[in-house]
Amino acid sequence: MASVLIPLAPGFEDLEAVTLSDLLRRAGIEVVTAGLHPGIVTGSRGIRVEPDACLDDVLARDFDLIALPGGLPGAEHLRDDARVQALLKRMAAAGRYTAAICAAPMALAQAGLLDGKQATAYPGVLDSLKLANTRGSGDAVVVDGKVVTSQGPGTAMDFALTLIELLKGAVVRRQVESGLVRR
Repeated sequence: MASVLIPLAPGFEDLEAVTLSDLLRRAGIEVVTAGLHPGIVTGSRGIRVEPDACLDDVLARDFDLIALPGGLPGAEHLRDDARVQALLKRMAAAGRYTAAICAAPMALAQAGLLDGKQATAYPGVLDSLKLANTRGSGDAVVVDGKVVTSQGPGTAMDFALTLIELLKGAVVRRQVESGLVRR
């Protein structure tokens, strides 16, 4: 079974984290939400979430993909967390997927994973990082090798469905998407 880690930092973007977790689980993917610290994590809109685990307890596990929700200051916490940075680098070195939405591509950039890649993020985020070797895109979702980025809350479903397709194939993506009654 494919597995995905979704780290939750204080101030995460609620819609993105919940949409990712929900849709990936609908696809039969094992999702582990992990707080940077023990206990309940409060999102940027005040939604309180009890993660499945504490990040320290799952660091040794192998996941197929790590998906970083955005939001501020959540994305900054992910960027500045040494454990998250080490995990991103380890997953990239192992040829696994790293994914980030909204402001969270700043964490991928900090880990050096956007170097030489095409990426997208919340408007202005990539520009503010002044990445000389990253090609910015206005697309809702960008897949460049094993790096996947997306723009923000409004693209969270497209982001999650793209991750489903990468891990489980187009048929499973279509099955999940048809159940959502998207037009």
